[in-house]
Amino acid sequence: MEEKQHRLKESGRELAFSWALCAVCLFGHFSHFFGAKAAWIHAFHSTGFHLSLSLFTLLGPGRKLILDGMKSLFRGAPNMNTLVGLGALSSFTVSTLAAFIPKLGWKTFFEEPIMLIAFVLLGRNLEQRAKIKATSDMTGILSILPSKARLLLNSDGSSTVDVPCNSLSVGDLIVVLPGDRVPVDGIVRAGRSTIDESSFTGEPLPVTKLPGSQVAAGSINLNGTLTVEVRRPGGETAMGDIVRLVEEAQSREAPVQRLADKVSGHFTYGVMALSAATFLFWSLFGARTLPPALLQGSSVSLALQLSCSVLVVACPCALGLATPTAMLVGTSLGATRGLLLRGGNILEKFSMVNSIVFDKTGTLTVGRPVVTKVLTPSRQQSSYSWSEVEVLNLAAAVEANTVHPVGKAIVEAAQAINFQNVKVADGTFMEEPGSGVVATIDNKRVSVGTLDWVQRNGVNKNPFQVVEDLKNQSVVYVGVDNNLAGLIYFEDQIREDARQVVESLSRQGINVYMLSGDKRNTAEYVASVIGIPKEKVLSEVKPAEKKKFISELQQDQNIVAMVGDGINDAAALASSHIGIAMGGGVGAASDVSSIVLMGNKLSQLLDALELSRLTMKTVRQNLWWAFAYNIVGIPIAAGMLLPVTGTVLTPSIAGALMGLSSIGVTLNSLLLRLRFSEKQKQIHGSSANIKTYVYSDLLDNRSKKVKHPISDARWKGA
Repeated sequence: MEEKQHRLKESGRELAFSWALCAVCLFGHFSHFFGAKAAWIHAFHSTGFHLSLSLFTLLGPGRKLILDGMKSLFRGAPNMNTLVGLGALSSFTVSTLAAFIPKLGWKTFFEEPIMLIAFVLLGRNLEQRAKIKATSDMTGILSILPSKARLLLNSDGSSTVDVPCNSLSVGDLIVVLPGDRVPVDGIVRAGRSTIDESSFTGEPLPVTKLPGSQVAAGSINLNGTLTVEVRRPGGETAMGDIVRLVEEAQSREAPVQRLADKVSGHFTYGVMALSAATFLFWSLFGARTLPPALLQGSSVSLALQLSCSVLVVACPCALGLATPTAMLVGTSLGATRGLLLRGGNILEKFSMVNSIVFDKTGTLTVGRPVVTKVLTPSRQQSSYSWSEVEVLNLAAAVEANTVHPVGKAIVEAAQAINFQNVKVADGTFMEEPGSGVVATIDNKRVSVGTLDWVQRNGVNKNPFQVVEDLKNQSVVYVGVDNNLAGLIYFEDQIREDARQVVESLSRQGINVYMLSGDKRNTAEYVASVIGIPKEKVLSEVKPAEKKKFISELQQDQNIVAMVGDGINDAAALASSHIGIAMGGGVGAASDVSSIVLMGNKLSQLLDALELSRLTMKTVRQNLWWAFAYNIVGIPIAAGMLLPVTGTVLTPSIAGALMGLSSIGVTLNSLLLRLRFSEKQKQIHGSSANIKTYVYSDLLDNRSKKVKHPISDARWKGA
């Protein structure tokens, strides 16, 4: 990263020097235009001064660019630098000849190489910044691993010492306290706790860990003390495996070749050949073809002037700007719409995508548990009755003392219906990791958790009967003293715009797949809601399997995009042609992704796809204009109209035409903003009424009893 930053600083210095020279050159022109009479101002407009500025530009900021272009030419693989170098050198050569041989009658235009180098360096600097941001050194992933661990010194656990994680060996015993990140991969030997593995697996609910359970480095210990035996220390952890998978994918990823670069080599050779042909024709046949009045001196002088005009009029400004200007407008337009696009080549590749793979948790779903309904027993089922609001308030009062995600979801749901803060009696709160919580409120013993937990805390009857499968939902039981007061259902809520996005992609002929580390029935339920066929759903997949699936899709000549949000998606995001990260995800997913949806809205994916297509359409229009200009301009510069009308393009007029072609390309690129705004209105115009169902049952039916109570003995996170 230090090397990349050093190169960027060096590029910035060259850019500043080039634009300083350009500013001085423009000052001289404007002073002449406004008729300034001071002697020192006239010096700024002198031919010698402009020659010096042009020479400084070629030997200073433009030196590397020109040398690279010439080396590429000599190797037989000319590129855009070759075109820029030829344009700058030919402009300087013609102007120098005009300055030192006045009788030639040519005009000098030393400002051409100065302006050309300045604009090219600006585009290269911006491109370099984008590339540095696009390439990840994976420090974001590794930073979540703790640097030290508590090494257990004796078997009774009374003595520990902090040691560097890289000094641990297989078989060592370490202690992980509540709130700590697990430093290594290992096996629990003593203790009980719930572990938040969301940064690693992407799944939102914690997992209970008992003796014999495996724990992964980087996961967070929530509420119990664990003694862990080290199995994979340091760089050998599962997190280290993900880093290696990402780096392997990035090293294989070939840079996308720009459309303009594909033709620049042939174009360069063609222009050089035409320039040489122009010189030969007019030097050999000029005297026979033209009357003396039009010959304007020797035929060699005319031939040299026309051949230089061919080189200058074909100067690659329009061709060179055709792609970068559209890409710059496209990426900046994306930024204003909450789309972080890491480089213009991303837009080119994304416009051709025909397969999109979605991660489930945190991408198609919000990535955290959300309360969907509260059920209480009817009077026929129980002699005790509480309203949904009372049950939720009691549960929230107890859960306010825990850090469990389900507890947070219950508290948030209660706050949404004006939760009345009820105090828990001091010293009565107790939590058992993986089972539930219990506390005393207003002399009532309130237990919240699994069915087994509330029964152990006095509940002796379950009035609810299982009548249907809850698919994506899980349940928490709420007991008050010896009675089951109610059930609270929650789920990882599907994003509001998920179905609209999937349907829109399907209409465009794009294949949509879903990958999930969750259970099969949960994954298929989410897929059925948003419109993804079962045969395109893969469940219970690990990070390496996600990457393998992406690679298999790519083998069938598909252009594959992957949309994800967690560390577990990082390898798949890096190996896909286009990695797309949700803005609410962890840094690791964003680091390796080509596109980041900063608004954390799935509908932004449609915006990014439309922007990429419009940008590439603009690029093709710009290239068409650039080539059409050259097809018309080069023959005129070569003297085709000279025998007929006496029209001849001097190098200075050729330079002016070159400038106009560049302006045309730039204006067309700027029109991209207008086209994209119109497309956005078409895309989002029909999606204003999107169903929102968070807490809807609760808010609309505070006092109503549910006629068809349902139950599920599962509590995820237990």
